[in-house]
Amino acid sequence: LHRVDRRQRQMCIRDSPYNNIFAQAVKVGDTLYISGQVGVKPDGTPGANIIEQTQLAYANIQHVLKQFDATSQNIVDETWFATDMKDLMKQSDAVFATRGEFYGGSAEVCQTLVQVGALVMPELLLEIKCVAEL
Repeated sequence: LHRVDRRQRQMCIRDSPYNNIFAQAVKVGDTLYISGQVGVKPDGTPGANIIEQTQLAYANIQHVLKQFDATSQNIVDETWFATDMKDLMKQSDAVFATRGEFYGGSAEVCQTLVQVGALVMPELLLEIKCVAEL
């Protein structure tokens, strides 16, 4: 990842096939808008299941936050895009325990959880988009 400053905005761009399409995050003023992060390993391999993908998505969010000297405590809003709400809710205890670990306990952020037809790769089950106050 590297940061690029343009017109009072700071962007975080990750080396990936999509780096010329969107930034991983854009900072405007004291607000950081983090693009949806998915549950993939550094080599691009998706996690094996919804729990591992949740862990990996949050690890990717943490990586982006670090570029702006921020942590999970700076997040004020998150939106989850899930491809199978029924499966996610069957495993909700484990999935939301992973979320709690990321936030260091009970998350004090707004959350929206929606089901979508598909994500960028057919193996992906979850994408998490966040807004942080810096």
